[in-house]
Amino acid sequence: MPTDPASSPPSQDQRPDASKGSPTRPPAWSPIGEQDLHLFNEGTHLRLWETLGANPTTVDGVAGTHFAVWAPNAAEVTVVGGFNGWDRGSAQDRLTQRDGSGIWEGFVPGAGHGDAYKFHVRSAVRDYAIDKADPYARYAEQPPRTSSIVWDTAYDWGDADWMATRGRRHGLDAPMSIYEVHLGSWRRHVDDDGSSRPLSYRELADPLIAHLEEVGFTHIELLPVMEHPFYGSWGYQCTGFFAPTSRYGTPQDFKYLVDRLHQAGIGVILDWVPSHFPTDEWALGDFDGTHLYEHADPRQGFHPDWSSYIFNYGRPEVAAFLLSSALYWLEEYHVDGLRVDAVASMLYLDYSREEGDWVANKWGGNENIEAIEFLRRLNTEVFQRFPDVQTFAEESTSWPMVSRPTYVGGLGFGFKWDMGWMHDTLEVFQRDPVHRKHHHNQLTFRAVYAYSENYTLPLSHDEVVHGKGSMLTKMPGDQWQRFANLRALYAYQFTTPGKKLLFMGNEFGQEQEWAHERSLDWHLLERDGLHAQLQACVGDLVRLYHAEPALYDGDCEPFGFEWVDCTDWESSVVSYLRRARDGRAALVVVNLTPMPRHNYRLGVPHGGRWREAFNSDAVHYGGSGVGNLGAVDARPLPVHGLTHSAVLSLPPLAVEVFVPDD
Repeated sequence: MPTDPASSPPSQDQRPDASKGSPTRPPAWSPIGEQDLHLFNEGTHLRLWETLGANPTTVDGVAGTHFAVWAPNAAEVTVVGGFNGWDRGSAQDRLTQRDGSGIWEGFVPGAGHGDAYKFHVRSAVRDYAIDKADPYARYAEQPPRTSSIVWDTAYDWGDADWMATRGRRHGLDAPMSIYEVHLGSWRRHVDDDGSSRPLSYRELADPLIAHLEEVGFTHIELLPVMEHPFYGSWGYQCTGFFAPTSRYGTPQDFKYLVDRLHQAGIGVILDWVPSHFPTDEWALGDFDGTHLYEHADPRQGFHPDWSSYIFNYGRPEVAAFLLSSALYWLEEYHVDGLRVDAVASMLYLDYSREEGDWVANKWGGNENIEAIEFLRRLNTEVFQRFPDVQTFAEESTSWPMVSRPTYVGGLGFGFKWDMGWMHDTLEVFQRDPVHRKHHHNQLTFRAVYAYSENYTLPLSHDEVVHGKGSMLTKMPGDQWQRFANLRALYAYQFTTPGKKLLFMGNEFGQEQEWAHERSLDWHLLERDGLHAQLQACVGDLVRLYHAEPALYDGDCEPFGFEWVDCTDWESSVVSYLRRARDGRAALVVVNLTPMPRHNYRLGVPHGGRWREAFNSDAVHYGGSGVGNLGAVDARPLPVHGLTHSAVLSLPPLAVEVFVPDD
């Protein structure tokens, strides 16, 4: 069983007596070498958590902590905390600047594991002095408290088997089904008085793994776990780029959750937000009395959508800070992928800005050259050091080659979220079926660009908040039709080229719009059969997707998809083949009207018996039971440019999948 280090700080009587003359730092001693300083200032030191921040150590037999922080425009930096009574004037705990590098450092005897601290920064350029949280802190106080905490993050991992084999689970030709989760609201503990609290990382492990195994997802994607002061930001307004939020436990507790997921064969993807950060005065902004991490010009450094600061990607030390953060989560926490949030906002200098409110690049264009270079460096460094992980871009525009290698001019991501597919598909499915034939092209258009990137198909948290309603309430019709439409939507998603992502609650038909301060409506699984039947349908879809190579082998290569008939707009029916690399095919038929269609002939690539491997209208999913008695026979009658054909019965508001009956 994994073990933690001691979870409580040393008692006061165990600490050296600072009043007896213990030096701030032994003469000529520092863990930061000249090479570290050089690499940091040129932006190529990408393991900064090992030298900056708070690192417990022992010097000449004296236990304490080495503190280091970048504040090049400071006149003075002092470490303040419980170990010195939060004394901002403490000469003993005043740090020393290293050789014009902008790094202030020092050894504080007696400061150790569990101690809260901040850096008191007095600016050299203006009348400004403030207590700042440590940008490199490994742990922080639970909000609304804002101090950093000295923390030994040692942990005894038990996931060696997963780490040795995970690469094959993340390939472009591997089945990836991702369950997106906000940890604080997936399931909550309810107290006797009716109030609720989030489950801890450790409390989550058993029920979360059991649910993931029941439905069959291969990966979990966590909304940002990095420390954030405002819970309502869901983690997207991050202040602790090296610290898992203390709301749910310690760093070791989070490692325990990742470890348990890995031991269960489930990959872990983290949302990571290098696009912006909040303006809280105790955090990164205006760090040493200057705009250190952010651009000084608000046309470049302030985000109008989120009222937050934008990183100065062209500053080497800032790029090194962010790149170190990304690599830290991959190394220290064994995570299997990073999903980079709001990439479009990074790529365009005029993103969400009016004319005159942005600054053109040196060529006069709106491309953010520094951010583009940063993203390419990010993916290059990640894949060089961790070739068995993945990166995902949430990029909502037509920017080319987001998921293509940097050496051909791409950004280098492994995958890109297909926001176009999501918008078009939801628009069709939200319409009354009688009108869908007039929007047939919104279903068929996706095939035009399906292989221009390596895509993930997201039905994410963004689609079930801010008045958009739940996935179930988006669907038209009466209760039966809403569930039938939702089953068809998920079946269409899981048979369309691309990796799959569902937000928590989607799988069982959450009725209320998602809210971050309450649990999902788990009681729905017990209230009536339709929710449990929907979850059973999703589970069977996930397992079929994993079991049938024709449905995943060609997710990212053009051999994987071929239209059978995309022209039957009058009936709102589309049909297509999914293919594996070895030529094995699966036939998918989508009927988006409530009218069953019998004697419907479709072409197939060869004769023989084709087994009905999935039917979203099956009775045990809550459907009407229209189908093909388990299989159809294909005869040598050419149709749709294929050598054989079969006559099918198409169930209402449903998707069927047929595979060769081997």
